Amino acid sequence: MAQEFRLLLVTPETTLLDQPIQSLRCTLYDGQIGILPGRMPMVGRLGYGELVFEATDGKEERYFVDGGFLQVKGSVISVLTEQAIPASKLNAADAEKMLEEALDRTAVGDEQCQARQRDQDRARAMLALAHQK
Repeated sequence: MAQEFRLLLVTPETTLLDQPIQSLRCTLYDGQIGILPGRMPMVGRLGYGELVFEATDGKEERYFVDGGFLQVKGSVISVLTEQAIPASKLNAADAEKMLEEALDRTAVGDEQCQARQRDQDRARAMLALAHQK
């Protein structure tokens, strides 16, 4: 039997997933990472984008994650994120509307510019994942 991880996918409201998996790929703040059993402990800052894992039955599941943190400790991967949406529930039209609103928004000062850029990045990641399904 292949080695397994236990994936905990948690948002502020609830624990969305608590299940065994075989592997995980996700978007970190500064790039992509793939995690297999035997991985050394780590903590990473999540970016906006795709989280993909292979369940123990070999089925691949995809989610959009909205930033947060990932921790690998022993055989447990904990993903703490503001929101996680199954890719099958993403709507390209909604993501395009979010992107248009973020692009059209006037920003003054560093804080508003950074917020506008975050909203653009989030919408682009959602849109890319919505087009993959």
